[in-house]
Amino acid sequence: MHKAVLPGIARIAAEAVRLRRRIHSRPELGFAETATGALVAGLLAEWGYEVTRMAGTGVVGRLCNGPGRRLGLRADMDALPIHEATDLPWRSTVAGRMHACGHDGHTAMLLAAAQHLARTRAFCGTLHLIFQPAEEGLGGAARMLAEGLLDRFPCEAIFAMHNLPGLPAGQLAFRTGPTMASADAARIRIQGRGGHGAAPHRAVDPVVVGAAIVSALQSIVARNVDPQEAAVITVGALHAGEAANVIPETAEMALTVRCLSPELRELLEGRIRCLARSQAESFGARAVVDYARSHPVLVNHPAQTALARQVAEDWLGRDAILPDLPPAMASEDFALMLEQCPGSYIHIGNGPDSAPLHSPHYDFNDEVLAMGASYWVRLAEAFLAPARARETIAAATADRQAQGTMTGETSC
Repeated sequence: MHKAVLPGIARIAAEAVRLRRRIHSRPELGFAETATGALVAGLLAEWGYEVTRMAGTGVVGRLCNGPGRRLGLRADMDALPIHEATDLPWRSTVAGRMHACGHDGHTAMLLAAAQHLARTRAFCGTLHLIFQPAEEGLGGAARMLAEGLLDRFPCEAIFAMHNLPGLPAGQLAFRTGPTMASADAARIRIQGRGGHGAAPHRAVDPVVVGAAIVSALQSIVARNVDPQEAAVITVGALHAGEAANVIPETAEMALTVRCLSPELRELLEGRIRCLARSQAESFGARAVVDYARSHPVLVNHPAQTALARQVAEDWLGRDAILPDLPPAMASEDFALMLEQCPGSYIHIGNGPDSAPLHSPHYDFNDEVLAMGASYWVRLAEAFLAPARARETIAAATADRQAQGTMTGETSC
């Protein structure tokens, strides 16, 4: 075990691993995390947290230790509709479902930190631990916010952590500003005119139209987007017809659209709509575009990211962390929480030999649990430190911060 792991976390590390593997073996999809949510709620209550259920299966644990600031730490709980391909003893026991993104590990890390913080109470203020359902595209964060998450449990800063395959196990990585992409979905329905495959001149072939639209879509990133900006337009599905000798009436395609700025998001939507319609019209067909916006760009706030980075440097040393992680084109609904509350989304390495996220061969690296839990404790104790200690921390991070640190004392 890494020498930097807190002694109190080291004592419960084996318990945290058993808990993580238990959750892994019994995966539950978004808004169906019934057993997982009950397990989390029961443990938090046992350790002295005031427990509230939200968004169906979500859980918030509140622990107050005198007057002070208010901090939110968030973990996600849902699994994915993927059939696990590992032969691990703790592999999924539910066909077609698995924890292929490490949410079992995120939950176990935050629970280990919760147990330690409840026992030591080496902080002043209020701790809100948020166990979110349905992160994987089903709107868990949006539902929690709609049910008043940050009104009922106000936070002066909020943080989340996600594992990152390829990064050394337990290494912490930080980034200020745009960190993960927005994620939008478009469906393009092409209305042609069906006919016999032997008489294409009497039909308007939506398959040909669809192929032209797919090709033309590639020009948007290549010719409409600044080469120094990142954008992705991927056609993930194209469906048309059933028989080889029949020209179908319609074709339909599905796209994912991602970028790292709100302005570029507007441009991409506008170009997709215009291009699809004009391409279809040039063949005598018609295209209807349904465009749905999902997660916004995830933007880490400067002051909170500087604090999170400084806590890691003070604990592990500057050479042991990755201070400026490149942005990713994956998306994350924690972005919605960061739009309403300043904070930061942190990454922790899952090891260089880890299978990629959303792979049927993926497994969360149990060596990471104790490091992640220890970091949560360090961050909570730093943010919720007494005023004099906070002044010392603020002085250490002043050269990094692009905005003022947060203030505001509250009582339980």
